[in-house]
Amino acid sequence: MSRTQLPGANAVQDSQAALRRKSRAARVGMTNAEREIASEKIVKTVFRSSSFQRARLIACYVPTHEEVDTWLLIERAWRMKKRIFAPVVNKNSAMQFCEITAESELFLNPYGLSEPREGELIAPRALDLVLTPVVAFDNDGNRIGMGGGYFDRTFSFLRHRKHLFHPKLVGVAFACQRVEKIAANPWDIRVFRVIDETS
Repeated sequence: MSRTQLPGANAVQDSQAALRRKSRAARVGMTNAEREIASEKIVKTVFRSSSFQRARLIACYVPTHEEVDTWLLIERAWRMKKRIFAPVVNKNSAMQFCEITAESELFLNPYGLSEPREGELIAPRALDLVLTPVVAFDNDGNRIGMGGGYFDRTFSFLRHRKHLFHPKLVGVAFACQRVEKIAANPWDIRVFRVIDETS
């Protein structure tokens, strides 16, 4: 039985698609100044977290214009001698994590996302912290991404654990992306927490 054939799966996916559109519209509707101020608050909260302070191997997405700006966080991590790995999608549509440094050359993949052209790859299980992009989220650790399911497939091994401790998945998003409740699919992977500018 495929994912889309599971009982109730279509209803859940339709619900998630509606929330994705609503939350993304709210994010796009922010002004550049609002996005910049909120991003700075979010990054400061991430800096102060024990998860970030203890982590040495960190996965972090390269932001698009509308997302939380993670460049301040990436540059701060480099100064603290932490290693940063950006998500990349290979030819088989599987997600990997490739090290990104100040000298890394970036290019736009077919989805319009920036990726390092080359670098050392790391296994997802070896990461300490994964700063996860979010389109919509609720207070129970449920997140909605862009719909490709890359993070859910890559970290599916966490579904069989009682505690999401290693690697620790932490979402970063703007408060306007918060929704009351997300109906989760059986294959969805929850994050440990989502940090927004009100956290």
